[in-house]
Amino acid sequence: MVRNLNHDTFLVIRYVKRRLTVLIDIDGKHEWRDCIDVPGVHLPRGYYFGTSSVTGDLSDNHDIISLKLYQLTVERTPEEEKRDREVYLPVVDNLKLPGMEAPLEPMSGLALFLIVFFSLVAIVFAIVIGIIIYNKWQEQSRKHFY
Repeated sequence: MVRNLNHDTFLVIRYVKRRLTVLIDIDGKHEWRDCIDVPGVHLPRGYYFGTSSVTGDLSDNHDIISLKLYQLTVERTPEEEKRDREVYLPVVDNLKLPGMEAPLEPMSGLALFLIVFFSLVAIVFAIVIGIIIYNKWQEQSRKHFY
């Protein structure tokens, strides 16, 4: 959407009161369009903001002309201030991040018993079938002299 345009494209990223909003202007009309709006984003303090124009394996030319960073002063209650200090990893409410799956619940005793029971029955059945097949093979492989 932003390749080979004759005008500059702009991107605004805002993070205010746990809401991450990205706005874009790719038409050159100086009108902002919503790109994403994610509520419930918890970002830790003390990290740095960085940008890169690297596009991976594809060869594209992107120029980062300028960056304007502002720190907004927002009044917070003491409990909001405490809650913000307790964030150590970036987290989004109601969103599962890769590698952050909840642990599986242990199986109930009945389910474990049934799995073990039917596994043992299957093993015994396989052994009996194997013995029958082996005996038939032995019987056919003997030489009969009449």
